[in-house]
Amino acid sequence: MTAKDIVLTAAGQLFGDKDPSAVDRWIAPDYVQHSGLAADGPEGVRQLVANLPADFRYDLHRVVADGDLVALHGTYHGFGPDPLVAFDVFRVAGGKLAEHWDALTPQVDKTVSGRSQTDGATEVTGLDATDANRRLVADFVDTVLKGGKADTITDYLSTEKYRQHNVGIADDLDGLGAALGALAEQGIAMVYDTVHQVIAEGNFVLTVSEGRFGTTPTAFYDLFRVENGRIVEHWDVTPEIKNDLPHTNGLF
Repeated sequence: MTAKDIVLTAAGQLFGDKDPSAVDRWIAPDYVQHSGLAADGPEGVRQLVANLPADFRYDLHRVVADGDLVALHGTYHGFGPDPLVAFDVFRVAGGKLAEHWDALTPQVDKTVSGRSQTDGATEVTGLDATDANRRLVADFVDTVLKGGKADTITDYLSTEKYRQHNVGIADDLDGLGAALGALAEQGIAMVYDTVHQVIAEGNFVLTVSEGRFGTTPTAFYDLFRVENGRIVEHWDVTPEIKNDLPHTNGLF
């Protein structure tokens, strides 16, 4: 089985079937947890699954697999009163899930672009362009989002179409410029300090970063779709970094 197959099978049994015994089949004994929803190790996952409510379900939207890392983009129903849009990243080792990171945010009814937080293209294509797309997105994050060189943005983003799924930003470069300008007027800076992961498969690239939104420590999970050498679509989840985790592994 590929890493993607292992993650999808494990997730289906754990969160689709809600089967705690799947922990024994799919979770490594030294499993490292970074989520704020579960304690460390296999028993943390077992307790999470065992306590899922009867009406819990998970809707999968996208999968991006890169070596031993597999990222899922989906929506959880039942963790709270509102659905939660999430990115989950798993590291696979020895045929089992060995490590997990995630970011979750409440689903909203209305976004500035009119798109939802999860709709849009889903198919992984252009596998031969994986490395080029990885470099493009990594350079964009490093140069524009981390380095602040906004004048280079057209080196990375399409000037013809840029579909936005961030709840507060409209489509295209004009929408992005308007949102960043509004933040600047309010004296709010969006700062990317460290890029922890770049996960790429074909036309999709996920970056996992940490930084600040204003004065709030923030995790930035950004999924980009690339077409003809330019970024044409973007989804994100950007939760506050909390210190009250049920383990000592940190979010990253």
